[in-house]
Amino acid sequence: MKIDFNDYARGAGLATDLVNTAPEVRRIAGEALAALPDLRRFLDERGVDAELTADDLAEVHELRRELRVLLDAEDEDQVAEGAADLVRRAGIGPLLGRDADGRWKWQVETAPDSPLVDELAALAGLGLLGALRALGHNRFRHCASPDCEGAFVDTSKAGRRRYCTPDLCGNRINVANHRARHRTT
Repeated sequence: MKIDFNDYARGAGLATDLVNTAPEVRRIAGEALAALPDLRRFLDERGVDAELTADDLAEVHELRRELRVLLDAEDEDQVAEGAADLVRRAGIGPLLGRDADGRWKWQVETAPDSPLVDELAALAGLGLLGALRALGHNRFRHCASPDCEGAFVDTSKAGRRRYCTPDLCGNRINVANHRARHRTT
């Protein structure tokens, strides 16, 4: 896998999405990655092509716990060190490669024999490092919904994202506010 240095939003998004599949975040729905088919769907939706093994699910659950610690970290140095450790798990160093348009770009390549969890760790780690550098630690946030324990990295241009899953948590708040307004009229 080759990971573009400048595409931190992909890796930060993967980290965010993975953390928010946990049962403690999804209290009502429960564990989103309960079986290998769930993991397959999760990876497919994010454009990660990998052959799954029986051990991958438990290893991805452990990576999810590591990522949650980094998203919750109050110290930006802890985020930088932890994310760098994740990149080192499979990353074999920076290289210069061409993008689809033939332009040069910095990339991190993962070792050809890296297990899935290490490739995901490198992708997420590089995304967290890029977001930390480009956007700052204040973009690492907790979901504003009172009913959610989610966390996320706000990679939006405006930096005003409030919910870990805007379509779910944000929508719930908007519907509740709408109903409350109509009850009082």
